[in-house]
Amino acid sequence: MSEQPRVAPARKSRFTWVRAVADRVPTAWFAAIGTGVFLAATAAFGGLATAAEPPLAHLRKGAAHVNDMRSLTVERAVLIDELPGSGTFPEDGQRVLAIVVDVENNWDEPIRATGAVQRSFSVAGLDEPSSAARMDDATIGPTLQPGVPAQLVYTWIVDDDEYAAGDRLTVRLDDLTLYTGTFVTRGSDWEDPVASATLTLTIQDVGAGVDQEDDNGS
Repeated sequence: MSEQPRVAPARKSRFTWVRAVADRVPTAWFAAIGTGVFLAATAAFGGLATAAEPPLAHLRKGAAHVNDMRSLTVERAVLIDELPGSGTFPEDGQRVLAIVVDVENNWDEPIRATGAVQRSFSVAGLDEPSSAARMDDATIGPTLQPGVPAQLVYTWIVDDDEYAAGDRLTVRLDDLTLYTGTFVTRGSDWEDPVASATLTLTIQDVGAGVDQEDDNGS
């Protein structure tokens, strides 16, 4: 019987070994490896690009900023020697900076002028206001009822040389989120202000104010 010729073993492609090994590797490894390669390549080119935030809307003076909590219109900024009835009491070398706003409560519960309303705007370069009062009856820290408009004055004590007529103030107007307490806390409140728009005010200096002018007979 003649000897059968030996058959040469089939030559395996290099990719055959890759596929064979791949069959034994958990799929999750590939995801991790792929992520690592992507991050390494990204780092080589300067890292992940961050999306640019859209610019804030810039409102004209007298334009209302409206959200679910309130409608707020910033009317004017005034520098005055003192403002009786405002709840702010300057000392020697100090004056009062006042910002007048029109507010309407859009929520279905009362909100405080020194609470949620005050948290919904801020003035660049200034801390929280010293006080807030109604313009019509000088009530300090009033509570605003739903659907009832009110004009408020927010006041700050400033050094007498810190601001002057014609200076500009940048007001940031914010949207807040309504949180309802459970278990430990109860009730609802508006928190976490997020910038929504800006507005620029030009300061008017009224000196001693109307009372001083009346005393002088003008």
